[in-house]
Amino acid sequence: MASMSETAKSAAAPAVLAPDIAREVIDPRAYAEWDGLLDTFDALRAETPVAKVMPGTEGLFEPFWLVTSYDEVMRISKDNKGFLNNPRPVVFSYNQAIEFSRAATGSDMLVDSLVVFDAPVHPKYRRLTQDWFMPRNLQKMEEEIRALAHRTVDAMIAKGPELDFVKEVSGPYPLRVVMQILGVPEADEPRMQMLTQQLFGGQDADLSGTGMENMTPEQVVELVAGAVRTFEDYFAALAEERRANPTEDVASVIANATVDGEPLPPRDMAGYYIIVATAGHDTTSASTAGAMQALANDPEQWERVKADRALLPGIVEEAIRWTTPVQHFMRTAAEDCVVGGQQVKKGDWLMLNYVAANHDPAQFDNPRRFDAARSPNRHLAFGAGAHQCLGLHLARLEMRLLFEALLDKVGAVEPAGEAKRANSTFVGGLKTLPLRIRAG
Repeated sequence: MASMSETAKSAAAPAVLAPDIAREVIDPRAYAEWDGLLDTFDALRAETPVAKVMPGTEGLFEPFWLVTSYDEVMRISKDNKGFLNNPRPVVFSYNQAIEFSRAATGSDMLVDSLVVFDAPVHPKYRRLTQDWFMPRNLQKMEEEIRALAHRTVDAMIAKGPELDFVKEVSGPYPLRVVMQILGVPEADEPRMQMLTQQLFGGQDADLSGTGMENMTPEQVVELVAGAVRTFEDYFAALAEERRANPTEDVASVIANATVDGEPLPPRDMAGYYIIVATAGHDTTSASTAGAMQALANDPEQWERVKADRALLPGIVEEAIRWTTPVQHFMRTAAEDCVVGGQQVKKGDWLMLNYVAANHDPAQFDNPRRFDAARSPNRHLAFGAGAHQCLGLHLARLEMRLLFEALLDKVGAVEPAGEAKRANSTFVGGLKTLPLRIRAG
């Protein structure tokens, strides 16, 4: 077996990934072949937990450092002064996509949002909605979300006994919750779902629904840019309406917000809406489907959690770790530093691979096993530090209420076909989950 990395004889030379491994790290199809990807990360973590990924002779992307160990990903995530979200993209991007974004928006990123800002802008923007997403405020919505969870499970049972859990449950349920929070009419939800899939699922032909396998790279980038423009137009109209007729939803908070006494610039406001609308449901959908897949494959664990509801929070937390829907973010080194024994230069790009970190056996015993009783479970699926996921309390609440309903109303569940993961390097998870259910 070839070495996972090619290192020069000099101790000062950086660890560089072998070309075939480098391609795998950035190949969307590799993230659909989950076990093989985890095998690769296990080998990398053991040999070179921090290693350079080079673009090869084609020069399709800028070199970056791949970080796979839990400890280093956690350290970098918390160090927002040493590792910046700007000015380089926070998601791995090919040079062609970056150039397109610069031409279209004047920025390296198609969307400016909380995810891409550093201090002092980031904390000011985050404070605008942070209280809204705290548990005390979310309690006001709990009964409404619980009722939606029960309606969703009732509809699933009526649809059964065989169904695609992603299509019938884990997709529409969190979408409805987030759209209610934003004040988006139910009639517009299919449009929001389609745009989200084009934005996050553009690497997967089944999700983007556009014959992507026959598209040139330029056409794929244009597809994503088109989804962004449609989002921007939609939320500009919504913001205008909320300024005229404010309500208690998040859309009204964003539309009427001011920073340093000034309204949000249109591009920043659009980015705020887009990150809430998209990240708020696709990631929860992935975690929910992952938990259901794990429990369907383990009838003993299903019976255990049905009998002991004290395990319910553990199901939620383990599902989020086990699936890791946000699979990576990029950071840029603010100064020369050492990461995992490697000399990183100011301006270097780093990939924090949360999939690898959340399956690090140094932190998680038997990490590939789904264990509802796992404790402690200090996973990195929500990130850490100042940029920790704004909606983490909402995601946990949604999943807890849905699994309460599932455990109340479903007697048994088992696979009814092959589950398939999305081809995606960024936001990933199951795109199909055929199940056979029995009410009870």
